[in-house]
Amino acid sequence: MIRRQLLVTLAATSMAWPLMAVAQTYPDRPIKIMQGFAPGGNADNIARVVGQEMSKGLGQSIVVEAQAGAGGTIAATTVSKARPDGYTLLLATGGHAVAGAMYNNLAYRTVQDFEMVSTITYFPFLVVVPANSKYPNLSALLAAARANPTEVSYGTAGIGSTHHLAGELLASMSRTQLLHVPFRGDSASLTSLLGGEIPMIIAPPTAVMANIKAGKLRAIATTGPQRWQGLPDVPTVAEQGVAGYDVQSWAGLMAPAGTPRPVIDRLNAELQKAIVIPAVKSRLEDMGGDVRGSTPEEMRNMVAAQTQKWIQVVNDAKIPKN
Repeated sequence: MIRRQLLVTLAATSMAWPLMAVAQTYPDRPIKIMQGFAPGGNADNIARVVGQEMSKGLGQSIVVEAQAGAGGTIAATTVSKARPDGYTLLLATGGHAVAGAMYNNLAYRTVQDFEMVSTITYFPFLVVVPANSKYPNLSALLAAARANPTEVSYGTAGIGSTHHLAGELLASMSRTQLLHVPFRGDSASLTSLLGGEIPMIIAPPTAVMANIKAGKLRAIATTGPQRWQGLPDVPTVAEQGVAGYDVQSWAGLMAPAGTPRPVIDRLNAELQKAIVIPAVKSRLEDMGGDVRGSTPEEMRNMVAAQTQKWIQVVNDAKIPKN
């Protein structure tokens, strides 16, 4: 028995030693940040802005690689299976937690198969109507939906998107019926709204702000817990009679499970330094974000809570899982 225990201890030590050595010399080569959406989008831009600044402190270049598809789950799968040495990272978004609720057979677990580094930014969605809409505010729109359940539909970037689940949660918490109209991305839902085919959409600020500023669209609510700094006169959903409503997307950095804690701590420290630099913070805010870093533990708790929240929404709304 003693011999067996000794062999197990030696085996564990031999496996851990290479990673311990990595932590002592980290980083000694370029680092890759994977992101699961199209190049040039929010996730891609966030990864590049933060990665470029972090590379200065780390003394190594950081390359951002897009592996788009399946709501970010392809990139997440790649990172979850990568060697846990700190050289392959994931720029995850709120869709990471949504995927944990929407997919029955993911190749990874949204929390347990990753080491969290830090959150980077949070941003709300906007409830948007045409400028000439008959609904002056969200309260009026919800009242119309209660009076006539077939009257109000909303467009989103697709089934199972965070936008979609934000609408399902709104319907549930306001006790109304809202008809979901899925599109292939925010651009398609925006085109339909501008064309008068649907009465409202739920979309991130970056997708709609140009048309709001041009006077073509009007935001009637923001989905976060506080008013969004980009449109301070627009009340939240909670302020308009749906108490407790809070939907925000987020972006944060993750590594494969088993990445040594000294590596995670180094990445966290460099990320924290990067996001408070005025030029970096300003660029992230220009994308609609509320810049907020975290400890690895705080991020882990947030992702776990978000996953459970969306599992409940999916189950309550009886949304088919993939």
